[in-house]
Amino acid sequence: MLLQGALLLLLALPSHGEDNMQDPPLPKGACAGWMAGIPGHPGHNGTPGRDGRDGTPGEKDEKGDPGLVGPKGDTGETGITGIEGPRGFPGTPGRKGEPGESAYVYRSAFSVGLERQVTVPNVPIRFTKIFYNQQNHYDGTTGKFLCNIPGLYYFSYHITVYLKDVKVSLYKNDKALLFTHDQFQDKNVDQASGSVLLYLEKGDQVWLQVYEGENHNGVYADNVNDSTFTGFLLYHNIVE
Repeated sequence: MLLQGALLLLLALPSHGEDNMQDPPLPKGACAGWMAGIPGHPGHNGTPGRDGRDGTPGEKDEKGDPGLVGPKGDTGETGITGIEGPRGFPGTPGRKGEPGESAYVYRSAFSVGLERQVTVPNVPIRFTKIFYNQQNHYDGTTGKFLCNIPGLYYFSYHITVYLKDVKVSLYKNDKALLFTHDQFQDKNVDQASGSVLLYLEKGDQVWLQVYEGENHNGVYADNVNDSTFTGFLLYHNIVE
């Protein structure tokens, strides 16, 4: 009751500016002597409103620092081989090479035969039947080959053996290097041969010679049997 009386007293007091302001109209249907009631409890929250419109984009900021390098990934599978590309342009010419050896061909060769049966032991056999001696490096008067071009030479001989045994040596500058021995068989023509590679300096001489006397001088030749001596240059000056 006391609270109600206090409220009535407050309402009866004049407010500031009472002379200029009129009393507010009473609510429609209100009775004279109306009094405000006690405030009610707050209402429930309403449902959320709809999303607002997107805002305008902000200004672009400066580029940040690069991040740390990540770990290396696994090796991927090999891809399919691509198609062959177009042919490239020719490259630049290489440098000029060193001068080569002379194109000049060195020649030295001979092939000779025995024209008669008579030979003298312990001296060079004179082969006077000339098959080839274009460079004249073989001397038919001495039976010796004279080296004019230093290099590697091939020499061979083929001897017909008849009436006696044969012992023949190939000489180089008065030194016997190759020996061939063939024993004569009664009433049979036999053959003996030999060959060798020799390096010769200019001025060296090579020849064939019967050794150990007349009993081993069965070197033979006639119109159907030949005894021959051949030699030729293989390589020019291969030894320094």
